Amino acid sequence: MSEKPLRTGYTTGTHATATLLACLYEYFDMLFVEKLSVILPQSQEAFIEVKRESSCFFSTIKGDNDDMDVTKGCEITCKLATTPPEGLKEQTPSLIKVKGVKIYIYAGEGVGVVTKKGLKITPSYPAINPTPLNMMQENAKNIVQDSHEVFYAVFSVTNGATIARDTANAKVGVLGGISILGTRGIVKPVSASAYIDSIEAEINVALSQSQEQIVFTLGNSAHDYAKKLYDETSIIEIGNFVYDASERLQNNTVKRVVFITSVAKMCKVAQGFKNTHNKYGSIDFAEVREWLVLELNYELGEEEFLTLKGVLQTLPNEYKEPFIKLLGYKSAQRLKEWFFELSLQVKEVETITLPNEIKEVLQW
Repeated sequence: MSEKPLRTGYTTGTHATATLLACLYEYFDMLFVEKLSVILPQSQEAFIEVKRESSCFFSTIKGDNDDMDVTKGCEITCKLATTPPEGLKEQTPSLIKVKGVKIYIYAGEGVGVVTKKGLKITPSYPAINPTPLNMMQENAKNIVQDSHEVFYAVFSVTNGATIARDTANAKVGVLGGISILGTRGIVKPVSASAYIDSIEAEINVALSQSQEQIVFTLGNSAHDYAKKLYDETSIIEIGNFVYDASERLQNNTVKRVVFITSVAKMCKVAQGFKNTHNKYGSIDFAEVREWLVLELNYELGEEEFLTLKGVLQTLPNEYKEPFIKLLGYKSAQRLKEWFFELSLQVKEVETITLPNEIKEVLQW
């Protein structure tokens, strides 16, 4: 039986672009569209359904897909006017220019405003990334007529402030709602690209505040533990993306990395897993046995193990902490290897293995 194909979708940037285009079609051509074409950054074409709410005011529903995406199903709206909006959160509008026409872009209810340095958008501007703004500008060329008119477009997301609680927006200084994102216009199923983009954004914000130490956490327990000890801006929850997160440290001043996770994930990193998700493989227990013999002079026996927890339950008490320290040290060595490979400036790694909080430090 063949697997069901994974569903792609379109980004918030693509949907926002569609609502603006619908407003422009009404204003310039008196066309009330219900479905329209949006040309994406790599010249692909998306067909997006929109709904007219009132005069030059359109909405769209971001479709479902098989990616990790908290914005699935959200309603995005655009209101276009020839007079400046009132009553919005404090911000500096973005500006796009098309054939002499100026369109000022505002964050309405549920769309965030950037308040910290380090993101693709500078502080006080709406959290609408450069690619969506460029999509709006390029697509509008086919609609806007030569003139010197000035427009004001307000983008909103219904319940956007609530949705944003499940993102890293507040941590990186995007306040008041979600961001309008997308680099290609398409959401690839289970690509996790949005998550990696979020990791990169958090790193950039931390580095903009002259952080020379970054704390990578893998798992909720690790993140909760880190918050008790470190400045929250320096803490980056990396999911399973150990190597991808490390890549995002390139061309920066980070000198020290703290890596915090569970004993099982620490073992995977020690064994060279660049991504610790189960789909990339399981712990090699034959290698675990070799480590115990060669490093700790302990023979584990012939019992088959399916989890590292089983190994720890089998080990005598006097071997448990040395074994966990060994995993932390080998993980630090592996991270050092990857940091050299990536030409990073990091000179020290500290691993902290939970739940026992066993620490190992490697300097070079």
